[in-house]
Amino acid sequence: MTKNQYQFKVWDHSSITPITSQSIGSSHFFYHLSYKCNFVSFVLVYNIIADYFCIVNLKTGILVSVILLLGHTLYGQDCKLSIRGKIIHLENNEPIEAAYIWVAEAEEGAVSDQNGNFTIKNLCSGSYILTIQYLGHKTITDTFNLETNTYSKTYRMEEESLGLQSVEVHGHRDAVQTTTAVSALYGENLLESRGENLGESLKRISGVSTFSTGNSIAKPVIHGMHSNRIMIMNNGIRLEGQQWGAEHAPEIDPFLADEITVVKGAETVRYGPEAMGGVILVNPAPLPTTKFSKTSLNLIGASNGGMGNLNLVHVGGLEKVKGLGYRIQGSAKRSGNIKSPGYFQDNTGLSELNLSSSLGYSSSKLGVEAYYSLFHSELGILNDSHTGNLSDLENIIENGRPFSDGEFTYEILNPKQRVTHHLAKLKSHYHISESWKINFQYGFQLNHRQEFDKRRGDLNEKASLDLELFTNTLDLYVNHTHKNELSGTWGVNLIQQANSNIPGTGVTPLIPNYDMINVGMYAMEKYSKGPLEVEAGIRYDFRNVNTARYIDNELRTADLDYQNFSAFLGGLYHISPDLTFNSNFGSAWRPPNVNELFSEGLHHGAAAVEIGDPNLESEKSLKWINELQYDGNKTHLEFTAYLNPIQDYIYLNPTGETYVSLRGTFNVYEYLQANALFYGFDFAGSYEFTDKFSGYVKGSIVQAKNTGDDSYFPFIPSNRMDWGVSYSFAKDSDPKTNKITLSNVLVAKQNREPELDIAAAPPAYALFNLAYTKQINIGENKMNLGLQVQNVFNTEYKDYMNRFRYFTYDMGRNVLLKINYEF
Repeated sequence: MTKNQYQFKVWDHSSITPITSQSIGSSHFFYHLSYKCNFVSFVLVYNIIADYFCIVNLKTGILVSVILLLGHTLYGQDCKLSIRGKIIHLENNEPIEAAYIWVAEAEEGAVSDQNGNFTIKNLCSGSYILTIQYLGHKTITDTFNLETNTYSKTYRMEEESLGLQSVEVHGHRDAVQTTTAVSALYGENLLESRGENLGESLKRISGVSTFSTGNSIAKPVIHGMHSNRIMIMNNGIRLEGQQWGAEHAPEIDPFLADEITVVKGAETVRYGPEAMGGVILVNPAPLPTTKFSKTSLNLIGASNGGMGNLNLVHVGGLEKVKGLGYRIQGSAKRSGNIKSPGYFQDNTGLSELNLSSSLGYSSSKLGVEAYYSLFHSELGILNDSHTGNLSDLENIIENGRPFSDGEFTYEILNPKQRVTHHLAKLKSHYHISESWKINFQYGFQLNHRQEFDKRRGDLNEKASLDLELFTNTLDLYVNHTHKNELSGTWGVNLIQQANSNIPGTGVTPLIPNYDMINVGMYAMEKYSKGPLEVEAGIRYDFRNVNTARYIDNELRTADLDYQNFSAFLGGLYHISPDLTFNSNFGSAWRPPNVNELFSEGLHHGAAAVEIGDPNLESEKSLKWINELQYDGNKTHLEFTAYLNPIQDYIYLNPTGETYVSLRGTFNVYEYLQANALFYGFDFAGSYEFTDKFSGYVKGSIVQAKNTGDDSYFPFIPSNRMDWGVSYSFAKDSDPKTNKITLSNVLVAKQNREPELDIAAAPPAYALFNLAYTKQINIGENKMNLGLQVQNVFNTEYKDYMNRFRYFTYDMGRNVLLKINYEF
């Protein structure tokens, strides 16, 4: 008998929740575990689920099973045909796990895995009737003839209304439909990341690192790319802020998310030019459509910086208005000066306040949702990054740390930045028919960024950089999904932006005022049959940018047009229920951003002078990404390899020069362009040694070369690996979390660095972290407790991807206490 010849499912008696899917070699069984009785009961399933019968003696049960196995094997030993299939939702193509499949004539069945796949083997030729059932969905019956080949088909299940009060029904949320490499942060892993900014949270995913400015500002990096090459989707709306700066962190509160998904491929066809390096989807849970009430409270405290973080979320559904649901969320965060081993970093405090609300209605035909979020933060910029003269700058770089030890305070002084981001969304979908759905989405965003420098007198209270960015987005698209193998999306996307410098700063604007319009049209089609998925798409974008700025009382304007096609072809194949391979080849492009074209002066938040080039061309790339994934009973493995040549790659290069002014001495950077080759791989794996003891490992290697002169680019992540072991204290009969984890982060020295840099790359480092998590039930409510110790040994280190590594070491030991209470 081969593994996965027949399917069975393990259930927890106390909660009727499936624990796992396995395989045995007999007629279809449901295999039940009973913790209280300490015995195993077998349930034989024929055309309908038979009455339960128990075999109290485990040895006797095994003997009976062996007899059945041998009998069935002898009966079907000459039958080698099989049925393979995939089960997905009709509405959004999301796979359905734990659907029940039954072939009456063969008295054989299966249960779909997490990817919606199932296999039934060793069948004889003949006519069969296949039945598929899943709670809350219409039963599917398929009659077919099995001759000499494997029968393979994709089944799309349609939802139906059920009057079950114990079933929680949620509203509409589109699935992530892509054949490229996808990783997600959710559940226990997302809960453990609470209190961190978006960039730090995503470092838990292999292939994702951060580009930071100090300890409070971190931008996610995917396969060596960040900023305008990575698109962040906030509840379905592309986040539009002043994200071109290294110290411009995403204006988003991770507490919004029920799941954070990272798409590692070039996704310009699906999302537009800014997605050439990947996409990050920050999605809240779908709104409830029935009577429902749930409140979650998060309290987080940290020793380093004296950080306190409070978050409160309430989700509800109305009984009187079926289909109407709402969510209200708010969070506040406050921290003081960060401490490196041995000293405090002056002026590194943070203050943050975030709010969001959603209201939605969903029925069988129509869905409408309104959403609003406010993000407001004020954070200090390390005092020692702003030096008085050239010798001070050279001395602190040589010293590698501030000359004074500083002190702890919550006060935030200049230099600092203050950011307020408003986002509003209105979305609706309507089912024209069973197979066709039309979608409309409008988004409005206002991003107000102020950066304050050290200045004399009244000017110290005025922002040196004061920008307002207005963005309107409009999406109109149709989805078609059919009961056969085809589905697709066709749409139009419109983006309008206006960016303005607020007068009164007393400083020549770093970037000009500009207006931008982008129109995109795209089409994507997907073919799914059994274990195979093939997807292709094409898109055309046109962009116009108008700029204007006064320099030395002279008005300078520019009118620029950019246009290009992008396309992709991808496939995913389930080699077996445990093994999946996917490959995606896509073209991508990105027009230069206004800052890359026209920056001219001091960028206060970055403590650097930046010089743009108005003659820059659009970036054009071809990314080929492949992923192999294995999910066994105790083992999970995934390996991702990619190749990404980029023509006219734009990068910010340190010139090695300094700029001296009345406001201090600053390093000078310039935007350059060259042909590039990015390549590398990510790996991740976990293994359960015993029911109590498990381990994991993950890592990434990124290579990026200037193919024009065979040199290296600045600010490319160095090789890194993260491994850890966990021990669970929970009893076999107790499903609640109760475990301790020891982990180690290893980061190599970046030996692939450009010749011109202000200081050599810092040495390699290793950090140890410790975490303990425990779940406690309080009546019908649930409390999760977490204790984390980061940098256990208070190691002194610098990360190459931190732009303030020239002036200071990174954060020292940090002890965090996290409480999550759901009621």
